[in-house]
Amino acid sequence: METVVSGIRSTGNLHLGNYFGAVVNYLKMQHEYNCYFFIADYHSLTTHPTPKNLHENVRQILSEYLACGIDSGSATVFLQSDVPEVTELYLLLNMNAYIGELTRTTSFKEKVRKQPDNVNAGLLTYPVLMAADIIIHKATKVPVGKDQEQNLEMTRRFARRFNTLYGVDYFPEPTAFNFGKQLIKIPGLDGSGKMGKSEGNALYLTDKPEVIRKKVMRAVTDSGPTKENQEMSEPVQNLFTIMEVVSSPDTVRHFRDLYNRCEIRYGDLKKQLAEDIIVFTNPIREKVEEIYNDNEYLRKVVRAGAEKARESAAKTIREVREIIGFKPF
Repeated sequence: METVVSGIRSTGNLHLGNYFGAVVNYLKMQHEYNCYFFIADYHSLTTHPTPKNLHENVRQILSEYLACGIDSGSATVFLQSDVPEVTELYLLLNMNAYIGELTRTTSFKEKVRKQPDNVNAGLLTYPVLMAADIIIHKATKVPVGKDQEQNLEMTRRFARRFNTLYGVDYFPEPTAFNFGKQLIKIPGLDGSGKMGKSEGNALYLTDKPEVIRKKVMRAVTDSGPTKENQEMSEPVQNLFTIMEVVSSPDTVRHFRDLYNRCEIRYGDLKKQLAEDIIVFTNPIREKVEEIYNDNEYLRKVVRAGAEKARESAAKTIREVREIIGFKPF
């Protein structure tokens, strides 16, 4: 069975875009692959070196993924900081990672632009830590977004470089997990682009009903169609795209017919959409609250996950040390 490793950001709540863009596919993968899903709390320090609520952020995002259906019995779910072997491999890989190639990465340049007062070494070597997270479990597949494709290519480079330098065929070169047509892109409520926290256009899985109603009613539309079967503007198409994943086919068909006949009232469309989103998210939100407040369950999940992850990581570190030449007297 192939091994998949995927890091989960420890900041920010899950929104509908995250759910249909990644979580749904995680739910499928966890039963078909040997999956390691980890909360990337070390990585968060590259942009937030003095976090106010690191533990609470981790607790919240872990609760949300578990509430969505990530099964700690099928996949290995753990915290990055609970596996110290990762930092040892990170150190060893850093010895053969070069300043020039690290400073040329797109993600580093972008972060330098966004946080010029916090250009730290961890930010520079982010791709190396990412590589350590992945290859320490001998992963062959990694689900990555467009913004991480270059870093995954660097992971492949570091794995290949290690093998070449030490004359071994030890680390596999992981490839991007391609969801293809399975990937559903959820647009935001502002009329353009994708749904996201930084864009301020997101519907979060933990939003309460009154918040969802308010957000949806403020969603951008247009002045309405002026002729039958008129092509939809992007803002209106965005609302229908969201409706297609949370509403019944009959509901979608009803409002499409109204649009095509120039009889649609966007206020009615938004009210229906808001209620359908509430029906979809309420069970998840209630489950998140239940898990978040169950300290014993969360402790059990992360302890079991850390044990499994460390077993895999420790084996790799033992073998890597031997390959490099670290031996006891």
